Amino acid sequence: MNILILHNKVPYPPKDGGAIAVWNTAVEMAQQEHRVTLLCMNTPKHYFPIEQLPENIHPNLKIIAIDVDSSVKPFGLLCNFFFSSKAYHSVRFHSQRYKEKFIQLLKTEQYDVVLYEGLFVLPYINYVPKNIKAFHTFRAHNIEHEIWQRVAINESNFFKKNYLLSLSKRLRNLEKLLINKVDLLLTLTARDEEKFRLLGFRKLSFISQAGIDLSCVQVNRFKINYPSIFFIGALDWLPNQEGLLWFIRNLWQDIHLRFPDLVLEIAGRNAPHWLVRKLEEYSNIQFYGEIDDAHQFMQERAIMLVPIFSGSGMRIKIIEGMAWGKTIITTSIGTEGIDTTHNKNIIIADSAEQFKNEIIRLLNDKDLFERIGIQAHQFILEKYNIKNIVEKTTHFIEKAISS
Repeated sequence: MNILILHNKVPYPPKDGGAIAVWNTAVEMAQQEHRVTLLCMNTPKHYFPIEQLPENIHPNLKIIAIDVDSSVKPFGLLCNFFFSSKAYHSVRFHSQRYKEKFIQLLKTEQYDVVLYEGLFVLPYINYVPKNIKAFHTFRAHNIEHEIWQRVAINESNFFKKNYLLSLSKRLRNLEKLLINKVDLLLTLTARDEEKFRLLGFRKLSFISQAGIDLSCVQVNRFKINYPSIFFIGALDWLPNQEGLLWFIRNLWQDIHLRFPDLVLEIAGRNAPHWLVRKLEEYSNIQFYGEIDDAHQFMQERAIMLVPIFSGSGMRIKIIEGMAWGKTIITTSIGTEGIDTTHNKNIIIADSAEQFKNEIIRLLNDKDLFERIGIQAHQFILEKYNIKNIVEKTTHFIEKAISS
């Protein structure tokens, strides 16, 4: 098939969950002999010089990046809030240059499939010329409005809470408005598929999970520094900020008192200055910022923390961490949509007391730590191999097009 993929950032390097999902899918599609064009936005927040992409990624993969200023502008945000019913999160990704390039590609190439990766590029479906025939597919990485609804529930500031509730409502309206314009809905989880049905989706759907390129994963448990504890994730994403601060404020002091030599190691890109200053207030915390090799960082450390209370969809960092044999402690929301088993291949804790007790248990029981990490790796081998996932997804799409 000839496939055009739209995404609202350059998914390279694939360091956050969304980038990992898009990059792994695009590369694997190319490797499976599909011709793939990736039309992405190069935004200030995730800017990547396109000339620095690795040479010869795959001859079937073409990457086009359009500069788009999606930065948050306070005046624009206020005007949007008071004088518009549209979600500012979506409005920021409207670009005339991107739109023109999209239309040009549709007119000059004959694509079998247009794949919209995420809600913020889906509005471009409105600009498809009427004489263009392609199979339009939306891959929802999450239920976007649900993220902000959950963040709002946990927010104590009155004004911020009301803004987030308004944002959630606007995003929900956008999802409802656009989902039935596509021919096929791909979701990462069965739960998300059901949620879209409840929103009114009436067409074809398929569960296409995020996968890992397992050919790049080489687990060496002798390299693990046990006991150690770490967090890795995009620190410009509000649910990550929220979860990390919850952990530090509610648990870290007690754990530090019990294990005075233990250091909480934190890595993540785009951490705001206020968050860095907050981390500096606590003892025995090492903040690295953005790191060059996330896989090496994970490989050398033991217990991976994923305290998530307001995300949606699938936490791809958990899939990646499990692939590398990490023993992970997360919440029920963190592992939502992933068919994990508590005490077998992951540890699930939803309260501060549970989270603390589980960490202490793992720090005191190396055999338990080893067993869960080994079974986590095996779980990913069986269920989340990107090769198998892309093969099943493209086969489903081909059958849908021909039917």
